[in-house]
Amino acid sequence: MSGLIDLDAVAGARSTHKFARLSASKARVVLDLIRDDDLQQAREELQFCDRGAAAVVSKVLESAVSNAENNENLSADELYVAECWADEGPTLKRWRPRARGRATRINKRTCHITVVVAQLSEDELEMRAASLAASGRRSADQDRAARVAASRDTEEETEAVAEELVEEDSDTPDSSVEAEVVSEEAESPDSEPEIGEEIETDAAELESTEDTEPTDEDEKES
Repeated sequence: MSGLIDLDAVAGARSTHKFARLSASKARVVLDLIRDDDLQQAREELQFCDRGAAAVVSKVLESAVSNAENNENLSADELYVAECWADEGPTLKRWRPRARGRATRINKRTCHITVVVAQLSEDELEMRAASLAASGRRSADQDRAARVAASRDTEEETEAVAEELVEEDSDTPDSSVEAEVVSEEAESPDSEPEIGEEIETDAAELESTEDTEPTDEDEKES
């Protein structure tokens, strides 16, 4: 398969998974589903594919998309699967015991999966933008920009509220309010006397009652 494809002629970001533990024939069935599809459609087909090779191919595709974004500075909304193929790798020989002391060979196949993603042409990009505008939907980049703007707005609002609370706390005269409360308590006539003052008043009342009570000698004289 690799001999039929000129690797230098295929432009775009690529990713290769070598020595994948599945046969090349099984991987090619899945690769045929996503070839020449845009990124969103390829992801959907791999997500709902029942074959086991779809999980491996999906990882290779996401790796190629990451290479395109980081190395080629391309947007994920403008990518499509330009080329994909699977080459046969080394075969692992195993043996299974059978009847009468015989053995049967087990061939565990491996393959090398390669996925190449490239940027869509200008005509296709214009058609996609027109379809998105007609449907009222937004692209992934627009959704990401909207989420970032919303998060920034919320952060600014929280910072403004925090600054207002700090200003209110600094404007409240806590010391003056406490001094006024203490002065009002001292001036209020209903303030309770202390323990020592209560004892002195009780002793003075007892002395006054003793002076006013008549003694036995006063009764005799009367």
